Amino acid sequence: MFLNVHSQYSLRYGTMEIETLIKEARARNIHQMVLTDINNSTGCMEFIRLCRKEGTDHEDKHGTFWPAYDIKPIIGIEFRRDHKLLYIGIAKNKEGMKELNDFLTHHNLNELPLPDKPFQFNNAFVIYPYKNNMALAENEYLGVRANELNKIAGKSLDTVKDKLVVFHPVTVKDKVEYRLHNYLVAIGLNTVLGKLTEEDVCQKDEVLIPEDELKEKFISYDFIVSNTQKLLDSCCMDEYVFGKKNKKTFTTGAENDLKLLTELAMKGLAYRYGLDNDVALKRIKNELKVISELDFCAYFLITWDIVKYAMEERGFYHVGRGSGANSIVAYCLKITDVDPIALDLYFERFLNHKRSSPPDFDIDFSWDERPEIQKYIFQKYPNTALLGTMSSFKDKAIIREIGKVMGLPKNEIDDFTDPTKERFNTNNPTFNKILAIHTYMNNMPNQRSIHAGGILIGEEPLTYYTALDLPPKGLPTVQWDMYEAEAIGLDKYDILSQRGIGHIREAVQLVHKNKQIAIDIHDFKSFKDDPKLNAQLRAGTPIGCFYIESPAMRQLLKKLQCEDYLTLVAASSIIRPGVASSGMMKMYIQSYHNPKGVKYLSEVMEQQLGETFGIMVYQEDVIKVCCHYAGLDFADADILRRGMSGKYRKKVEFEKLEQRFFSCAKALGRDEETTKEVWRQISSFAGFSFSKAHSASFAVESYQSLFLKTYYPKEFMVAVLNNYGGFYQRWVYVHALQRTGAEVHLPCVNHSDDVVNITGNKAYLGFIGVQGLENRLIALIPQERKQNGNYIDLEDLIKRTNLSLEQSLILIRIGALRFMGKSKKELLWEVYNYLGNKTKPMPGKELFHLPSKEYVLPNLDTHLVEDAYQELELLGFPISLSMFDLLKTEYRGDILAKDLEKQEGKIVKLLGNFVCDKTVYTIKNTKMWFGTFIDNEGDFFDTTHFPNNNPIYPFKGKGCYLILGKVVLDFGVPSIEVLKFAKLPIVDNPVFITNSKPLKI
Repeated sequence: MFLNVHSQYSLRYGTMEIETLIKEARARNIHQMVLTDINNSTGCMEFIRLCRKEGTDHEDKHGTFWPAYDIKPIIGIEFRRDHKLLYIGIAKNKEGMKELNDFLTHHNLNELPLPDKPFQFNNAFVIYPYKNNMALAENEYLGVRANELNKIAGKSLDTVKDKLVVFHPVTVKDKVEYRLHNYLVAIGLNTVLGKLTEEDVCQKDEVLIPEDELKEKFISYDFIVSNTQKLLDSCCMDEYVFGKKNKKTFTTGAENDLKLLTELAMKGLAYRYGLDNDVALKRIKNELKVISELDFCAYFLITWDIVKYAMEERGFYHVGRGSGANSIVAYCLKITDVDPIALDLYFERFLNHKRSSPPDFDIDFSWDERPEIQKYIFQKYPNTALLGTMSSFKDKAIIREIGKVMGLPKNEIDDFTDPTKERFNTNNPTFNKILAIHTYMNNMPNQRSIHAGGILIGEEPLTYYTALDLPPKGLPTVQWDMYEAEAIGLDKYDILSQRGIGHIREAVQLVHKNKQIAIDIHDFKSFKDDPKLNAQLRAGTPIGCFYIESPAMRQLLKKLQCEDYLTLVAASSIIRPGVASSGMMKMYIQSYHNPKGVKYLSEVMEQQLGETFGIMVYQEDVIKVCCHYAGLDFADADILRRGMSGKYRKKVEFEKLEQRFFSCAKALGRDEETTKEVWRQISSFAGFSFSKAHSASFAVESYQSLFLKTYYPKEFMVAVLNNYGGFYQRWVYVHALQRTGAEVHLPCVNHSDDVVNITGNKAYLGFIGVQGLENRLIALIPQERKQNGNYIDLEDLIKRTNLSLEQSLILIRIGALRFMGKSKKELLWEVYNYLGNKTKPMPGKELFHLPSKEYVLPNLDTHLVEDAYQELELLGFPISLSMFDLLKTEYRGDILAKDLEKQEGKIVKLLGNFVCDKTVYTIKNTKMWFGTFIDNEGDFFDTTHFPNNNPIYPFKGKGCYLILGKVVLDFGVPSIEVLKFAKLPIVDNPVFITNSKPLKI
């Protein structure tokens, strides 16, 4: 009888989880209902699965598998336009659901409003709200609410008698959730509760009631009940059987897929190892056997095809990482550059017969090349879509949303989200009311979004399982997330992007262009043993290098005295929160420097974790410990791995395993206190940790960046700037470029491009990054110059580019017209004379050049400080002077960064140019900070700011700070525990100084 049931996936409208809906239906002895969420089919497959009754599946005489249910699930979609109900579509079968999904997809992808009447469906019913005199097709019906029966009382129903059905929408669980529903609707409409109308919200009776009670309401119209039952009986979702749904073959069949994959693997074996490597050959054969048995040949071949297109046809560079790097077949197919034999990576972490979750490859491309890869995939493979994701209502955001719809002023909402005012808030009845609503709303689905890089390639159209959205990416996107894809049987391809790859790609291109040197950036074996690269690692100076340039990573490299690839692999993982927050990072560093002094928790830990000194560093280590210490099987260990990496939507399984872990360890005779410590270390990984293959992939890319930075530092830093940097602000990389010995020049219309360019030792900043400069001019100025020669003077520039007065002023003030040999003030006078009071000149080439009239100007003073202020305004950092040059004081501190190691325990005073900071919370939930600075000679140093010595937030923006503090050494690496801290003033801008004399710099 329930043809219109909403779940929480009716975003900002429905209140019940699907699991709750089914539980409520079972409690009321309801045996069939139709899930019809608003303009989406997100929950349909989940609904079918959860309705299944355990232990009663069967096969018919033809061998077809049919699932059985205690609640018969029927699925459909409620279609709304502008928040108003149009009609409800109910699928008769799997084909009917595809029709409904195709209909919604058509309108989503073409950005069309839903029509008053839908397409003609062959396998789906359409239910309209009750209206008089409405012409209906064979599959169309009118839904009548119990409180609408008075509308048909006493009327002749001969023409519509067979078309009337029971319409009892279900939206909320009870009266409390009806109130929650009102809040959700107000949030969705961006209005206050008091402005909601009856049409905006559901009716108060939209709850599940026993079927008999619902039928009783229609006792005088038993034909309506009969029509409804007939409709429900004609619907069947048994065709939905979940299993492998990916594209099954790459070639013409499974046998040919295996043949091609084998040929490619053997060809790759010769390239990677040589044909006489028996260890590699044996491993390849074993992997191919498992890949074939688990029907993953097509998955490998499609990934290979994507990488092959990128490398051979487009010349794109990629990084293959994640657990896929455990595979020697992937290594030989050039999907990854990580050697699994050299690193002792086991394939079973990626793919095995017991694995409960599908594997995937993580393939990174440059940030500006990934769209072309996505385009290739969508064009070559049908039934393709991006993977969706679901964002949920969270914490402070809920308080803000509720506060807004309650009509509270902003300052009051701010107070409610301020943890420092918590004790005042708890006595506030309004705040307590918000918290009560927060309890219900927390983690509810809020809006559909797009996964970071997942792509699905199905064997059949994906609209059998979901409608498709068109998010800002402009590519069709499924309406559910990776968890639902996995449950349905779709394995994702992760096509990701990162700027580090852009650094490497462009640096290689610049070196080839400027030095005519071709670099094989994939020649990793020669990089990892290069003493010059390893010296930079040990010194902790890899600014600009992927993943290893952050302050925390630089310090870790120095603490480890890292000078080899394997140590860097470990460092890439122990820097993660899971290891660092548990104290195991410090323990690892101690053990690394004193391996003989390591005390292992048990013999098992020594056997399994000898490489990492008994410390769990990688996800694989946790699996090893669970299997060998506690005796859990691989499937349970895999659940633990997924739980610790945050890849489970719900952590119920993860929590259950704790009890299982202890009981199994006890059965094996393990010491109880030791078991507690082992579990503590395991549970610390719940934050996040890397697989070893993932860390190894990152380390390969770090070495590639490090190679370019070491041997071609100028080109490398230009590439970093042109790919929008990395961890730090842009000025840090400009500073690093200057330290390579390059002459860094301000933008110039006759030398600069849109991005930074470098020829020989001269680098010119590009027009990108100049605040206020139009995108049109950023591209046009260099393009016009290259086509028709250098600009002669201001008038020539204006005519050829159609410069406005405003844009001319920006170029003059940044110094982009300095080639003319005139001061900025002279040029400003000239441009106002030329553009200020007359019609703008027409762009285009002139037949004859008529020079403009020249004026004799008085002597106009020029100040470097004024230039620096203009650069601060337009670039965000000065080039003409450093921030130290701009200080009012000539004091530069008593000590430099390079001398800190010799000052352990001493109180020192020094100056630093602020780079960045990080806020962390102490055990007592108070804030402390870590700062990074550059001294007057350009060297980095780090500071620690404890809450008792500092205000709520000690930093006051970019600039130079005077720092008084104590030097502490941690594994030989210095930092300063700050006692006093103050930002220093800079000299005034001469523009605002009257009757001033030229400042001496």
